[in-house]
Amino acid sequence: MKLAPVLLLMMLSACAVADPSVSTSETAPGFFWGLLHGFIAPFAFIGSLFSDDIAVYSVPNSGGWYDAGFIIGFLSMAGGGGKASRRKG
Repeated sequence: MKLAPVLLLMMLSACAVADPSVSTSETAPGFFWGLLHGFIAPFAFIGSLFSDDIAVYSVPNSGGWYDAGFIIGFLSMAGGGGKASRRKG
């Protein structure tokens, strides 16, 4: 059960408060913030059901680069679709 502590840590980090200086600074969140937010999106979604302070997606962001990072992070967290294409046998 080595996976349990990792999952617990990820769930707790998904509920972390967003850094207010990120959204108010001149440089909006970009690719790497999107990547991180994509990784924690499933856990942030669950947290957002119980708290109005937790958001799944950062607004404002840098646009396309943030979106690309978010999608890549989310897909890599979800397995990337590679699991479905593997043949058994």
